[in-house]
Amino acid sequence: MSANGLPDEVKRFVVQQLAMFETPSEVARSVKDEFGIEVSRQAVEAYDPGKRAGAALSEEFRELFRSTRETFLTDTAAIGVSHKVVRLRTLARMIEKAEGRGNAVLVANLLVQVAKEMGDAYTNRQRIDANVAVRSHEDALRDLE
Repeated sequence: MSANGLPDEVKRFVVQQLAMFETPSEVARSVKDEFGIEVSRQAVEAYDPGKRAGAALSEEFRELFRSTRETFLTDTAAIGVSHKVVRLRTLARMIEKAEGRGNAVLVANLLVQVAKEMGDAYTNRQRIDANVAVRSHEDALRDLE
């Protein structure tokens, strides 16, 4: 089916998927899965304003692309695995499955992964533990004498 013959709902879907960095091949596959419509990769490219094929894209779809891309780049809350608790729950399910299959090596590796996750190994935060004795002003003056 040509891109011009697509219903507006499908066109919006294509633009939004492209704005979220999906490849034209992935988008074409998603259109078939979601809407039951065969669309070529080349037809999908016509909805990407950053490509030559998308040069004639309407202002409405250009704005939809821009706003979708902006939201996608700034809204990490919508991505489940960006949250520590989601990653830990997933690891817990994987550990249970690996234990059930008797895969001790995988369980050990997953436990290391959990320990790293809990210790913030995947962040750039640094924790400084210091045991510093606090001295009074008078003690400091006495040391100077």
